[in-house]
Amino acid sequence: MNTRRRNKDGDEEDSSPAAVSNNQLPNSFFEMSSPHHQNNHLKQKLEEGRREDRAIAEECSQLHGDRYSIALLLFLYVLQGIPLGLAGSIPLILQSRQISYKEQAMFSLVYWPFSLKLIWAPIVDAVYSSRIGRRKSWLVPMQYLIGFFMLYLSTRVSYLIGDEDPNIEPSVLTLTAIFFMLNFLAATQDIAVDGWALTMLSRENVGYASTCNSVGQTAGFFLGNVLLLALESADFCNQYLRTDPQPRGIVTLKSFLFFWGIVFLITTTLVFIFKREKPHVPGEDDDEESEGIVLAYKQLYRIVTLKSVKSFMAILLTVKIGFAATDSVTTLKLIESGIPKERLALLAVPMIPLQITLPWIISKYTAGPKPLSVFLKAMPFRLFTGILFAYYVYWTPSQKMEGDSFPIYYYILLIMLFAFNQVAVYSMYVAIMSMHARVSDPAMGGTYMTLLNTVTNLGGNWPSTLVLWLVDPLTWKACLGASDTGHDCDSKRQIDQCTAAGGTCHTDIDGYYIEVIVCTIIGFLWLKLRHQEMRRIQDLPEGDWKVRSSNL
Repeated sequence: MNTRRRNKDGDEEDSSPAAVSNNQLPNSFFEMSSPHHQNNHLKQKLEEGRREDRAIAEECSQLHGDRYSIALLLFLYVLQGIPLGLAGSIPLILQSRQISYKEQAMFSLVYWPFSLKLIWAPIVDAVYSSRIGRRKSWLVPMQYLIGFFMLYLSTRVSYLIGDEDPNIEPSVLTLTAIFFMLNFLAATQDIAVDGWALTMLSRENVGYASTCNSVGQTAGFFLGNVLLLALESADFCNQYLRTDPQPRGIVTLKSFLFFWGIVFLITTTLVFIFKREKPHVPGEDDDEESEGIVLAYKQLYRIVTLKSVKSFMAILLTVKIGFAATDSVTTLKLIESGIPKERLALLAVPMIPLQITLPWIISKYTAGPKPLSVFLKAMPFRLFTGILFAYYVYWTPSQKMEGDSFPIYYYILLIMLFAFNQVAVYSMYVAIMSMHARVSDPAMGGTYMTLLNTVTNLGGNWPSTLVLWLVDPLTWKACLGASDTGHDCDSKRQIDQCTAAGGTCHTDIDGYYIEVIVCTIIGFLWLKLRHQEMRRIQDLPEGDWKVRSSNL
């Protein structure tokens, strides 16, 4: 999702009755009643209207010159969101195939490229062909490769996820390798598009770049995740979109990948042929470009050697341990309990208005000098939400009705729980992004804030992978009622063997609940032990965050 705060403070006028003299109000009242004053007042309003019209016309004129570039940027960010949405939908599809949580942990590695792109971002920014264009030198090959990967994956995905033969387990290792590469290419494309946005748009409209990023990625993720899961589901399509039931959904994962692979190839070709980059002025920033790679890595080293940054990075890398089990395993457990994956995906739709409005509301409280105070207040509520989710997972099987459906009140309560969690999540997210913006040294350009954002993402990725991997070792299952002994229930194949022998797999101890308890305890201990450290860090003087000349 890269985060964005705005200061909305303004001057206040004293409009109290004491500020108005005794004769002002009657004079104004009688003047307003006179025809002469009404005429003057009307002229004043007309003049104000003309000025507003001129300002709007000027803004529209400026926007008119960049409207095609804005449309192109928006579309490029939509394309970028497609692989992200696909990567988010695959774990839900695989969970319905009863893969192990260790395999889910393996697949979670596909999210890491966007968290690590800072490592190769200086190379993308400094190495290019001037004949092709600074940004197109990376954008065009990356999008071509994404298109070819999708076309190849469309021919293999049915086999890889186990659709062609139910006796064959999904090939999670191959899927992980392919989607890791897809997200690596998408992350590299993101670097190129972010840089191109600064020169593609005029100075007056460059602020629209962040809007295109946010809206485009969200739309792309929605298409590749929520829409795909809904249209791929035979139950959803038969219930809401068809009159005659069919065994498959309207869209298959294979056809979806093929369609977007073609879209990537065609649109990339059009961009390569018809969209021109602004010509590079000879001598402009030549020295900076020739030394850009070395300079960027030197800047990173200077930043991470600051004592304040090292302390802050230690916090960012450990603070999300308390929420890891809830954030990473809960959705998969709900699917395991019988909730259709497309239903869970569609629950994201009512969350969209909340996700749009929450940052604006919360930013009013984080724009000051102590943004981490909001973070510390929201953290206990988020930890408590994890306990509520664990109870909800435990309660879910008892709510299943005939036909494996769930009552409407179950989904209403689940939406309310998700909404409560979102308030805590966004309070912490906006607070930490505000802290990043406040302490980042402008002399380091965007490198400082990008580094802090990267560390924040890593602080969420490594606990997620770890807790997914630990679910199976912490879970005890037994095959009950089988005609022979020696059956385990650790994988889909073993579960099928137990069922074939006339038994059923029963979970004695679910590792998910152990993880939620342990993570929650760690979270509250972390809050108690690091509470004062976080307050100390946010109170550090501005100079402690600056890279001094002695470090240059």
